[in-house]
Amino acid sequence: MRLFNRITTKFACLIALTCSLAATSSVQAQDSIPELVVTGLNNPTGVAVQPKTGHVFVADSGALRIVRVVDRKIEPVIINFPKDTYGKGPSYDIGPLGLLFLDEHTLVVGGGGQPDGQDEVRVYKIPDRGGELVDAADSSGKSFTLEKDGQTPGEGNFYALAKGATGIFVTCNGDDEQGWVSKATLGGNLDLKKFERAIATKKATGVDAPVGITISPQGYVTVGQMGEINDETDSLLTFYSEAGVLLGKYKTGLHDITGLAYGPKHGRLFALDFHWANTKEGGLYKLVDAKNDTKCTAVLMTELEKPTALAFNGDGDCYITLAGSGDSKKDDGKLIIVRSLDIDINE
Repeated sequence: MRLFNRITTKFACLIALTCSLAATSSVQAQDSIPELVVTGLNNPTGVAVQPKTGHVFVADSGALRIVRVVDRKIEPVIINFPKDTYGKGPSYDIGPLGLLFLDEHTLVVGGGGQPDGQDEVRVYKIPDRGGELVDAADSSGKSFTLEKDGQTPGEGNFYALAKGATGIFVTCNGDDEQGWVSKATLGGNLDLKKFERAIATKKATGVDAPVGITISPQGYVTVGQMGEINDETDSLLTFYSEAGVLLGKYKTGLHDITGLAYGPKHGRLFALDFHWANTKEGGLYKLVDAKNDTKCTAVLMTELEKPTALAFNGDGDCYITLAGSGDSKKDDGKLIIVRSLDIDINE
């Protein structure tokens, strides 16, 4: 079973010449240079590229809205999300979290602004540019919650979303003992139904807090277990079938994985490390096969402070959101781009 794209011989030689493999399995690649797209955001936590138009949508979470970014300008689209607070040292105001386009006009939003059990995953029809603002309470599609069920706590903080062949997979942060990834079954005409707890990731791996999620080119549900928000390098990379069977788990040497994405051209897997204990040491990494059954190699592409989400466009450029200070009075969150990130080292 091939879970990774293996590192090329040329790139392996480059690593060997520039540095040795550390105990954390993290190595340094040549820098990828981030470019600022916009600032003026407040704790942005999700990003998605709209099909066909290529417009970038951002969950401007602390500002309780979804915005569209076109020509380096911010355009509000969905407003008035409810507000909650997440995290300890630092803590952040949050509203909408993860974003996922099902098609050009259908956007799924993971909520984080209400108590566990009341947070919602909502489906919206996105207006064209210049259209009327959408109120967050007026979703044009379905909305879903995962309420308390007996002794099972209610779910919330639906941080990231990924579309598989059978449904939409959503990371949750309500039940710390189970670490659920939930699933909304995908029917005909992109109809979502039967939202339920699907994969108990902590039970499967021994590490809590599923946060980043994506679907591999092979169709595996790929999850980043963030682990404890201390200074331990306990984040895991895990793979599941869509039926919820654990296929593999790997130590990454990273602290707190907040985002995962595969490049569209060559299928490289990239991760964001927020590094809660020392946010100045966060970064963007490429995860490659270390030919080891228990760990992979995290190749540092560029250092970043407080990265929260990433998404590729069709050209292999990577958009990344940076949270900023967390001060609700300071709109210092950013959207950046790393161009041509998903390249082949032999090209």
